[in-house]
Amino acid sequence: MRVAVEGCCHGELDPIYRALAERERRDGKKADVLIICGDFQAIRNVADFESMAVPEKYRKLNTFYKYYKGEARAPVLTLVIGGNHEASNYMHELFYGGWLAPNIYYLGAAGVVRLGGLRIAGMSGIFKEHNYERGHFERPPYNKGSVRSVYHIRKAEVFKLLQLQQPLDISLSHDWPRGVANCGFCDRNSLLRKKPFFKKEVNTDTLGNPAGALLLQRLRPKRWFSAHLHTRFDATVYHGFQKNDRTVAMCLPVGVKPNMAPNATSTQFLALDKCLPRREFLEVLDVAPSASTSGSAAEPEGPPQLEYDPEWLAILRTYHHLMSHSRDRVALPGNGEQR
Repeated sequence: MRVAVEGCCHGELDPIYRALAERERRDGKKADVLIICGDFQAIRNVADFESMAVPEKYRKLNTFYKYYKGEARAPVLTLVIGGNHEASNYMHELFYGGWLAPNIYYLGAAGVVRLGGLRIAGMSGIFKEHNYERGHFERPPYNKGSVRSVYHIRKAEVFKLLQLQQPLDISLSHDWPRGVANCGFCDRNSLLRKKPFFKKEVNTDTLGNPAGALLLQRLRPKRWFSAHLHTRFDATVYHGFQKNDRTVAMCLPVGVKPNMAPNATSTQFLALDKCLPRREFLEVLDVAPSASTSGSAAEPEGPPQLEYDPEWLAILRTYHHLMSHSRDRVALPGNGEQR
């Protein structure tokens, strides 16, 4: 399947779709889906500004409202997750996922869907330790605190994703899984040349999301896409050689390939920039579905159809009782890491 991936959107749908159309013209191939890795900014009107944690100068309508009102239509099926610059009131209405506009689907706080044989999982928001174990206590109208905490990842959603047993082809997160800059097979020096202010976090292995690292280690998707840090970055994460559950940094020195067993797996990680001229914000690649997710039936004619994932629906139903609207710590089975 032809998959287009974009980093941070920041409401710039028109330029993104134009860039994708130009890429399709050059390649002579049309994308089946566009994936956007957060900071989507589904701003419908000026009232949505009050639910955004951004400086005043960034409160702009941009172009999403045209797709919401029906003045424009997404030219390709678009899957999105949330980041930390969102109209959180609208995203909260679709907590379990749903259509933000025709042909634009939001995966929710956490979600899994199927598309033409591909199995795609996503987690919205960014990691903040002090809110990680709390319930979803935020309600509009948000105050100065809750307008930020509403997009903080919660352990209950990570726990539900950890229950997945069937293989994943693609996983999405806004912030990077912790340790990808120290995973052994990446160009860390190039990253630090472009972003020298990351040096302390990279050297102390605190850059990124420890919940994402846990999910990456346990779920082991074929590909993982992120954004947030406004730079392109590629890495190969070999599984089973990590220091602990909170990082994907390898025990082995950088550049030393591990002695992998025949059945060992790895994940191709890619982070992309935000949509600006001369920035690497868009990538188009071919992704083949895992044999265990594609099934044996003949591929249907026409564009791939978005479908709910049966296993994910079963997980949501089984653990619905864990939904909490309290500020208190949410008690989870197996301390939240049961699988």
